[in-house]
Amino acid sequence: MRPQPIADYIFTDHARLEILRRGLSEEMVRAILLAPEQRLEVRPGREVLQSKISSGQPGKVFLIRVFVDIDRRPAEVVTAYRTSKIEKYWRES
Repeated sequence: MRPQPIADYIFTDHARLEILRRGLSEEMVRAILLAPEQRLEVRPGREVLQSKISSGQPGKVFLIRVFVDIDRRPAEVVTAYRTSKIEKYWRES
């Protein structure tokens, strides 16, 4: 079963800065919020939505992790980053 998307959200100033600094795009983050492969609780009120993506390099896969405070309306995107340490963060069902 696919995790629930988050459609009602805003980007914090910090999130915008970090997304830009880390070479991600807001469009990529939006795509993950609307169709995450996984949605995990970090702590009460904060969740991480994550998806695997292929980069321009053949065979190279990264995990994009988007942290969202869900205990407010609209939800707030706190930060996002890309990692190659998929095994560390990916949870098998």
